[in-house]
Amino acid sequence: MTGSGRLMMDLADGHQYRLLIEAVTDYGIYLLEPTGRIASWNRGAERFKGYTSQEIVGQHFSRFFTAEDQRTGKPQAALAIAAETGRFEEEGWRVRKDGTRFWASVVIDRIQDADGKLVGFAKITRDVTEQRDARLALQESSEQLFQAQKMEAVGQLTGGLAHDFNNLLTGVVGSLEMMQTRIAQGRISDLERYIVAAHGSAKRAAALTHRLLAFSRRQTLDPTPVDVSRLVSGMEDLIRRTVGPAIQVESVGTAGLWPTLVDSNQLENALLNLCLNARDAMPGGGRLTIETANRAIDDRGALLREVPAGQYVSLCVSDTGTGMTPEVAKRAFEPFFTTKPTGSGTGLGLSMIHGFALQSGGVARIYSELGRGTMVCLYLPRLHGRDADEFADTERMMRAAPHGHGETVLVVDDEPIIRMLITELLAELGYVSIEASTGVEGLRILQSDTPIALLISDVGLPGGMNGRQMAEAARLARPHLKVLYATGYAENALIGGGALEPGTHVLNKPFSLDELAQKIQLILPK
Repeated sequence: MTGSGRLMMDLADGHQYRLLIEAVTDYGIYLLEPTGRIASWNRGAERFKGYTSQEIVGQHFSRFFTAEDQRTGKPQAALAIAAETGRFEEEGWRVRKDGTRFWASVVIDRIQDADGKLVGFAKITRDVTEQRDARLALQESSEQLFQAQKMEAVGQLTGGLAHDFNNLLTGVVGSLEMMQTRIAQGRISDLERYIVAAHGSAKRAAALTHRLLAFSRRQTLDPTPVDVSRLVSGMEDLIRRTVGPAIQVESVGTAGLWPTLVDSNQLENALLNLCLNARDAMPGGGRLTIETANRAIDDRGALLREVPAGQYVSLCVSDTGTGMTPEVAKRAFEPFFTTKPTGSGTGLGLSMIHGFALQSGGVARIYSELGRGTMVCLYLPRLHGRDADEFADTERMMRAAPHGHGETVLVVDDEPIIRMLITELLAELGYVSIEASTGVEGLRILQSDTPIALLISDVGLPGGMNGRQMAEAARLARPHLKVLYATGYAENALIGGGALEPGTHVLNKPFSLDELAQKIQLILPK
């Protein structure tokens, strides 16, 4: 008796069983010998594979696989898995007699005798091409819906940005035009208010660009040791003026607050944004509380806050305003999400804060109850081995008026107006400046014998060499070169992901000349 005949006798328990299997037309049901040769064939297999029983019995089942699958040994691997584990399942392409392909759902089960010896395999195949096409169509439809939703969100973002920037640019351009008119008329006594207006609009535009970079976590950070309580104390007057007299501002600090390593300017922006959000949530007035504290977060607290266990400095802003529903609070940190009317907000405020906290190694969390107020907390990692008093002298030094003694500073920027402003400030501060517009030109100067006390450079420079590449190449010959990146470039990766090399500092554009002067004083003290 042949192997096929013996397998059929072992498996087909009587005439009724064979008739049942052969009558099934929606499933291809057939038996395989241990070697993979076909021992039986039903009408379902004949219907969607195209072979009659006389044509296929005795042939190897690998002929149904694609040429690529045959080359890679997939049929043999399928049998090996079924023999070892008892079952092999997959979906994939199979080939009909006429050479066309169909998408098959395949199950191969191991068959063994009473002694546990392998005697063959039972194989069930279904043609699920239509179901696959339907799934792909649904997936494509879902992706199209996602793209449409994303474009709607981008439209909302750009609409809000356009509205805000147009207002801010109108304030700048209009103020400059009025100054020009007044100067032509000889009426210079009231120029101050136009200067203040233009400066205020420009600073608000700068804050908006910082929000865009922060929510995407692509801003360039300049982390320094910070006493958060001292930072809050220094901003209290500004916050009170900003939120207005209808809101009572309270500050609660912790004695002996740990220092943290963070970008102080961005932390100030985050705190001010949280206070503005709290103000908007209390249109009829209320109480705004700013609290700083040391937080030792254990494993359980780490799970709740989704941060590594450890020691953190917390900065929390709470209000007694309208609060949020759980659904709104869950989405509050999403980019573009806002509950404000179109044109009244970009939906970037809390996203910026969330991105800034993550980029600083911490996390932002929101706690809210509808009708009872909201609290947003930033958890920033403790700076170990340092105390706030250790950097007090540095802060005092930065507030002192800088003055040079003829040291040479190389200024590299492709924008002539920026080079002009920086070099004129350097001259007033007592420094000599050299200008370059490309990284290649700057490197040529740095590789010469000219003494350079400080390099001030943009990061994004034309000519195939960016600012960081120029500085790194220059340090081969000048290992102790001091560098200040004055950059508006979005790719914070070019600054090392926020981890600056020794002797390297960052000042984000747009910056005030006073900020630049303080940075120079920090890098080139008297």
